[in-house]
Amino acid sequence: MIITVGNTKGGVGKTTLAIQIAVELARSGREVWLIDADRQGTALTAAVMRGEVEQRPSLACSHYPDGPALRTQLAAQAAKFDDVVIDAGGRDSSALRAALVASDVLLVPFQPRSFDVWALGDIAQLIDEAHSVRDGLRAFAVLNGADPSGKDNQDAAASLAELPQLTYLDCPIQRRKAYANAAASGLSVREIKRTDQKAIAEIEALMNTLKTLN
Repeated sequence: MIITVGNTKGGVGKTTLAIQIAVELARSGREVWLIDADRQGTALTAAVMRGEVEQRPSLACSHYPDGPALRTQLAAQAAKFDDVVIDAGGRDSSALRAALVASDVLLVPFQPRSFDVWALGDIAQLIDEAHSVRDGLRAFAVLNGADPSGKDNQDAAASLAELPQLTYLDCPIQRRKAYANAAASGLSVREIKRTDQKAIAEIEALMNTLKTLN
């Protein structure tokens, strides 16, 4: 399965989430290829750090921030892996557009803030354009950096009713230090020394949901 974690808005935690998903898939015994399609190359840096400490399982990672390179390399190499996880976006780019056309699943992380919700219209438009090129892309939105309490989470989720291109996944990821600490070293939250059981439970819930989409 090819999964893109993407959004046209930056600062929504897509790289952190992509690393968590890729590592968890690899830990389950899957052959995983993580593709960093963002010019900043943060996911690639994290994967390199994982390799430097010889964390197992190892994680294959490539950096293709341009659409043509991403498209040709996916065509040439994706079949070698059980799963491909693409970290794309932060803006409307040729790489994000290429990823949408090639992917089976798009996971759109967004935060329960007005600017994040308003920006979902942009990715919805790109989803429509991808569907005009190729059928089969399924698009889902997940709250990332969710609040521990209050109505903002519910209000943000309810706003998706106006965007039929996106289906809401009810497995929110709260804002926790464990995610940033883990992702900075290319690790899953279950691999860091000071584990956060609530963070682990949230990632498990997300991964169990993603398994139903395969």
